[in-house]
Amino acid sequence: MFSNILIYFVVIPVVMLGLLAICQNIKQIRAVAVTGSIALMALSTYVLLEYLALRAAGDTSEMLFMGSWEWFVPLHINLAVGVDGVSIAMLILSSIIVFAGSFASWNIDQPKEFFLWLILLSTGVFGFFITIDMFTMFMFYEVALIPMYLLIGVWGSGRKEYSAMKLTLMLMGGSAFLMLGLIGIYYHSAPEGGQLTWNLLEIAKNDAISTGWQYFLFPMTFVGFGVLGAMFPFHTWSPDGHASAPTAVSMLHAGVLMKLGGYGCFRVAMYLMPQAANDLAWIFLILTGISVVYGAFSACVQTDLKYINAYSSVSHCGLVLFAILMLNTTAMTGAIMQMLSHGLMTALFFALIGMIYGRTHTRDIRQMGGLMKIMPFLAVCYMIAGFASLGLPGLSGFVAEMTIFVGSFENSDMFHRVLTIVACCSIVITAVYILRVVGKLLLGPVQDEHHRQLTDASWWERVSTVTLIVSVAAIGCFPNFFANLIRFTFDPSFFRALGL
Repeated sequence: MFSNILIYFVVIPVVMLGLLAICQNIKQIRAVAVTGSIALMALSTYVLLEYLALRAAGDTSEMLFMGSWEWFVPLHINLAVGVDGVSIAMLILSSIIVFAGSFASWNIDQPKEFFLWLILLSTGVFGFFITIDMFTMFMFYEVALIPMYLLIGVWGSGRKEYSAMKLTLMLMGGSAFLMLGLIGIYYHSAPEGGQLTWNLLEIAKNDAISTGWQYFLFPMTFVGFGVLGAMFPFHTWSPDGHASAPTAVSMLHAGVLMKLGGYGCFRVAMYLMPQAANDLAWIFLILTGISVVYGAFSACVQTDLKYINAYSSVSHCGLVLFAILMLNTTAMTGAIMQMLSHGLMTALFFALIGMIYGRTHTRDIRQMGGLMKIMPFLAVCYMIAGFASLGLPGLSGFVAEMTIFVGSFENSDMFHRVLTIVACCSIVITAVYILRVVGKLLLGPVQDEHHRQLTDASWWERVSTVTLIVSVAAIGCFPNFFANLIRFTFDPSFFRALGL
């Protein structure tokens, strides 16, 4: 019964694409987008409850709801699906942001074409998180990336053509490295004379990739995925892309698409090449540590709201990769919680920035002020997002970051502890730029008298923002639920499989 349930994460978006193609008016388009996103949320919730029930009943399988269908026999390519706690967490995150993004795009121009490309992007995201076949995973990865060019180039703002091209070229460059790495893994996926496979679980079980080949293939796959995770120095596409993207695209891009990078680094690079991950982690720890601090410092000197949030994303996504490379249960659990936390609060930030920009027609914080008096609902939501970003207890950011830093400090050697202390400095820097923006944007005198005539949030904007705020608060108030969901993936058997 359960072996086919995951396929609906791809079937529902495909059905939405078909329905959108025949829609005749804006009401039908909105109905399809909202109904489909609700169906995806319901499906992810159902899978979560069934997963928890099976775990409570004593099912200790590495993956649940597994199924496999032959696709291209000569190369042993299958549509193989399966999920664990990490995958389910990513599916829940994706469904929430697709739902919130549907309402945030209520009045988008050319809605039919926009939602067609946005749902195609969502199809790639959901397909990526459910598949355990590397070839199919790469296919969904590319399906998620390709629509970004048109979504930014057509519906974006500012230097949208430049930003769309820069994003596409850099991510396609990362994909080239990734493709070569995956092909290399495939041709070393089985002992000599054995049947080659793209299946992640079978490759890990075979343990056939020699240490020498791991040293060669690990950097290619980690960098390939790391480009999408905005790892220094391959992060420069992210601020420009975010700044030019329309609201829902920024939400989905920062909230979900960048998580494909961290998820891929964990699921493919580290799990399949444990020896190289252990021996070469120090190189990438330095790069991700730079991402954490550099992104935070860069956000401090920006005046454009989207650039501030984009550089903040570089910092927070760097923290995800930083924690994964610490190779212990606590830090890696914190990394996944940070992916959830950052996805939700960054989507909330970009939703609010889009709503404010739609009214003031500027994103320059020097030209705005006193918005707390003019649009109190949006202003309070922005403050909540800011508090989550700087790690206020009771919200998701605090739980995720504290778990990361505690786990990182579990490594007793000087190198890891010094890097952890440096990364901890990002908390202080984050507080600086968040409080600076809140002070300039929301408090103080009104900078433009025309802003006094602006209206507060409409009902669809309230639905979008409240959904994200409730999710951020849920992680902050009930961290054990999410930590336990994730932690089963990182039990002692996981690290024994890694040879650690």
